[in-house]
Amino acid sequence: MESMDETEGPQGQQSGKEQSRKASQRTPQPGWAAWWTALKSGGNMCLFALSQILLLCMMLWYNGYRTFPTAQNAFDLMSYLLMPFGQFVSNPGVDLTRDGSSVMSYFLLSLISLGLLLVGALIWHLLKAQRDPTFPLPEDRRQSVSRQPSFTYSEWTEDKNEDDFLDLDPVPETPVFDCVMDIKAETDPTTLTVKSVGLQERRGSNVSLTLDMCTPGCSEQGFGYIMSPREQSAREYLQTATSILTEEELHKKALDPFILQAEFFEIPMNFIDPKEYDIPGLVRKNRYKTILPNPHSRVCLTSTDQDDPLSSYINANYIRGYGGEEKVYIATQGPIVNTVSDFWRMVWQECSPIIVMITNIEEMNEKCTEYWPEDQVTYEGIEITVNHVIQADDYRLRLITLKKDEEVRTLKHYWYTSWPDQKTPDQAPPLLQLVQEVEEAMQHAEQKNAPVIVHCSAGIGRTGCFIATSICCKELKNEGIVDILRTTCQLRLDRGGMIQTCEQYQFVHHVMSLYGKQLARAAEE
Repeated sequence: MESMDETEGPQGQQSGKEQSRKASQRTPQPGWAAWWTALKSGGNMCLFALSQILLLCMMLWYNGYRTFPTAQNAFDLMSYLLMPFGQFVSNPGVDLTRDGSSVMSYFLLSLISLGLLLVGALIWHLLKAQRDPTFPLPEDRRQSVSRQPSFTYSEWTEDKNEDDFLDLDPVPETPVFDCVMDIKAETDPTTLTVKSVGLQERRGSNVSLTLDMCTPGCSEQGFGYIMSPREQSAREYLQTATSILTEEELHKKALDPFILQAEFFEIPMNFIDPKEYDIPGLVRKNRYKTILPNPHSRVCLTSTDQDDPLSSYINANYIRGYGGEEKVYIATQGPIVNTVSDFWRMVWQECSPIIVMITNIEEMNEKCTEYWPEDQVTYEGIEITVNHVIQADDYRLRLITLKKDEEVRTLKHYWYTSWPDQKTPDQAPPLLQLVQEVEEAMQHAEQKNAPVIVHCSAGIGRTGCFIATSICCKELKNEGIVDILRTTCQLRLDRGGMIQTCEQYQFVHHVMSLYGKQLARAAEE
């Protein structure tokens, strides 16, 4: 019995120690448990806070903030969201094992709110992308008002037949403004007065956002006017700039929108300062207040009243043609109600055989008043009769008879309707075909050496594209080379702002490249 007690005693003691050790392994000490729980909770919260800060940084950076403001704003917002958690940390009496569910509930709500904020930001940017797919940089003013075209210029390959070639036309989707849409003609002529508008005011106006990016400055001394150094530099550029292209070089350049954009923005607009005109009531004869005819080349109407300078005024300029030939075209604004009679006086005075109209009557607002009759009408003693209307695919041709006293003339009115509102044309061949038909009509016109009248709404954007295309087609056909830059500068010397946007400038290159291919194919045949 004694031996059994001696044997069982140590074994029972050892068994009790082993049970105590296992129990201690199953149940940690209270101090270590609180520390371990706090460590895990703190680590999770730090990871969560870091992830949310990164999300906020990405969202703020995507909205245009720079690096340091982005980080500062993200930390400020997270510090605000973590404020309740700071109360838990700063209170030493808080038992995280007991209050952990409250902390996690708060951060779960914070996560949901941040997620909703992020989703809202993404939805807002998606809606913005639908309205403005190009996302112009806010720092680049010129890029924001004249965006890169969204079309891709197709490569022409040798194995394409002629029919396929005529269909290789990119479809532009980027808006191209012929003139600012929210600038309307004055509606009450009795309240209009002449106001001298300085260049700073012009740059701050809506129209200047599109039209006055490269306008030279001016300086005045007393009542005289002298050219500023900037104006002198701009004039020298317009008189000397050149970029002669062969057919192959033209095609390559038309494929590179970046080169064309850089080249376009180097060309001075050469708009006229309104202060150069001091004619009472002049504003009632202009569709747009800051688009005025350059004085040296403007068309002056004959008038019996020499004391009324307004009676001889019309917003129109003579434009030189191929080889610098004088008065080949007249670029003018779309007539308004107050200038319909003046317009027909100009048509009769200049003996113009052709009018090319490249605008709709209304687009976002009125672009041009309907200045021709349905059948017959008389303005200033000029009887205008529409004899026949021919509807083509992309334009409408009116055959008109003009009669004054005993003299009778014929007139062709081309109304090009395939230039969509705020865009470049969907295809190049229709415009190229119109240019060629007008040129052929000029060769058979009864009135020789008389200018072709071309107008859109402001008389600078679409008008400039048509005239530039007409001039460059003659140059490429006769010389085998083309200088679109030089032609654009020549146009702007005669009338400021011709070829108004970078997209239009690129479209002219596109049309000329197409014409070059047509000439090459015709030569091969």
